[in-house]
Amino acid sequence: MNIPDSMREELGRWNNGAGIDLESWVGRMGNYALATGYLTLFWPDFVEHEGYILRRGFSEESLRGFEKQTGSRRKSVEWVMNHLHIADIHCGDEDELTEDKVVVLGRALKQIYEAKLARQFPHSPCIVEFYEPEPGGDLTDYEISFWQVRHESVSA
Repeated sequence: MNIPDSMREELGRWNNGAGIDLESWVGRMGNYALATGYLTLFWPDFVEHEGYILRRGFSEESLRGFEKQTGSRRKSVEWVMNHLHIADIHCGDEDELTEDKVVVLGRALKQIYEAKLARQFPHSPCIVEFYEPEPGGDLTDYEISFWQVRHESVSA
């Protein structure tokens, strides 16, 4: 994995300036509660529901609301129900949020979601999208989502 440039200074301060690798840093800075919680992002539970594939714990009310919106299609409903803004992973940590971290996280999540969805739903291939705006844009615009291939051309 590429270490984001914005983290190199932090890693370099460890061991009296000799530095530390990312995995060792996680072992010193993280905790088991966070590691367990991160599983909801890095290996999420997905369920099939009425022809959709959604993250477990979705809101039925939200689903119905998105279905009723003018111009909604199964693809757009599935996309919006499954989307995640990378900047929303940690609320209140905006000072630590940098473009290089958002890109590394988003690209890794894309690969993880592709693998998880293909493994769990081999009968329903999905497209996973990590949206990256132009460099220097708003960090809240980076988002990941997915939808089933079969919804690509379905009108409703």
